[in-house]
Amino acid sequence: MAEPKRISTTLIHHPYRAPDGFASVQSAVHKASTVLFPNAAALRHRNWKDKTGYTYGLHGTPTTFTLEARIATLEGGLQTLLLPSGLAAIALVDMAILRSGDEVLIPENAYGPGKEFARNELAGWGVSHRFYDPSDPQRLADMIGTATRLVWIEAPGSVTMEFPDLGGLLRAAKSRSVVCAIDNTWGAGLAFNAFAVEDGAPAPIGADVVVQALTKFPSGGGDVLMGSVTTRDSELHLRLKSTHMRMGWGVGANDAETVLRSLPSLDLRYAAQDATARRVANWMAGRPELAQILHPAIEGSPGHEHWKRICSRAAGLFSVIFDARFSDAQIDAFVDSLRLFKLGYSWAGPMSLVVPYSLGSLGRRLNSNRTLVRFSIGLEAAEDLIADIESSLGQAFGPGEGERDSPT
Repeated sequence: MAEPKRISTTLIHHPYRAPDGFASVQSAVHKASTVLFPNAAALRHRNWKDKTGYTYGLHGTPTTFTLEARIATLEGGLQTLLLPSGLAAIALVDMAILRSGDEVLIPENAYGPGKEFARNELAGWGVSHRFYDPSDPQRLADMIGTATRLVWIEAPGSVTMEFPDLGGLLRAAKSRSVVCAIDNTWGAGLAFNAFAVEDGAPAPIGADVVVQALTKFPSGGGDVLMGSVTTRDSELHLRLKSTHMRMGWGVGANDAETVLRSLPSLDLRYAAQDATARRVANWMAGRPELAQILHPAIEGSPGHEHWKRICSRAAGLFSVIFDARFSDAQIDAFVDSLRLFKLGYSWAGPMSLVVPYSLGSLGRRLNSNRTLVRFSIGLEAAEDLIADIESSLGQAFGPGEGERDSPT
């Protein structure tokens, strides 16, 4: 073929190729919808189901393959799929496993949008659901019936922070041969291994599927939406991957690269936010304005003994319940007067966040009109966060309402 003579054609079909052998600390960003094949045989024989080659940008690039491999290692799994959000990851598991006439069991204290997906989309497709008390493994075992195909577990509860008997819940599901999925966003693959929660014979007791909202700790910047679904079983992975392909789910290369850049600091950030959260929560435990501190690592919090048995670490997240003598308006005034804690959903970013919730809206078991306030600890100094909370308590509830010396 003759060499093109027009510059527009030459710029598209330029012969130069950069030499191999370039290495750097960060992974390269590969963007593609179209993937080029060297010949017709390669086009016909490459398979999107494995990672021996590339077929189409939606099915993976070197950037997304690299991130999938690192998340699989983080979770202790073998295969990972990337999704546009944590909620999309939950939806993928539901859609791949459940069919009309099937049932899914979900903890009462699970992530709210995941429960809404069951109430609406799954119900519309003929899939039933029931909510179970995660504090009672035997009750879960009794609820599993012939139509039950999937059991969700979340540790701890999304807002109310109860830490369940993970081993007991997993044994209940395994004894009925039901697929078990764990939302491990809080643990981030660091607090415990969701695929091996407890040692057992002939194999460890663990989940079949592990989901994370990479939006949270793996990203760590409050600027990326992404989820992951990780497995150890190749057949189950292919089932999930097939649904993933048919739904057309993919993630942007720049977002994947952002998470890759954040992963090396994940362990350090998790430890720092854990330490600060415990310090702030323990300080708040001494305040007379508060009736209860909900933090798995704090003694007296629901499920603390279960947390202590399998974990030594905890995320930078906790909730508090105010004394019943305070009104919702006073609690809102406290939240509004905070300066370092910003009002906003999500967590695990560098900035501390706060959100008030109505307890009655979080689950049937929590039948109360009282307000809960969830704190997400960022990377600020503990002394500054405590001073901000102390100042806001004084503004909202008045001077002399149990004030004590500030650590600053």
